[in-house]
Amino acid sequence: MSDLLVPLYKLPSAQEKIAALREKGVVIRRAYPFDLSRTRRFIARNFAESWADEAEAGFSRQPITCWIAVKEKRVIGFACVEATAKGFFGPTGVDATERRQGIGEALLLASLQGLKESGYAYAIIGAAGPVDFYVKSVAAIVIPDSTPGIYVDLLGPDGAENS
Repeated sequence: MSDLLVPLYKLPSAQEKIAALREKGVVIRRAYPFDLSRTRRFIARNFAESWADEAEAGFSRQPITCWIAVKEKRVIGFACVEATAKGFFGPTGVDATERRQGIGEALLLASLQGLKESGYAYAIIGAAGPVDFYVKSVAAIVIPDSTPGIYVDLLGPDGAENS
């Protein structure tokens, strides 16, 4: 999968989307330190332990570089920036039962706004999955020759390196 480049100076506002979700009982916010354990469990259970590890790196930064979606006092989504590399977006995910409500897009916009506020003009989405979503949501551009990118020589689930 290719990396994508996002011009943060063209970023649409997240405020309307966040306000509309709040009216439906979904809160999008930057995570607090005491959200770590529950967020990590949510990510490991619904996505991958390696993604939970990346998110934990975001919790070690000041300010924390992980945003969460909360509904009925439980984590239903997350998005991180600067977890694996400076200026990078990801990992991100929304509970399968909560998708198609704009939660993922709101998390994307909120976290990228955090990068913009930190002084970045561009963000990189590493090994992007749903490219069309990112192109539509944040005017992302495919970076030519960016495969495999920084995610190489990864450990397998049993600790053995992938080839």
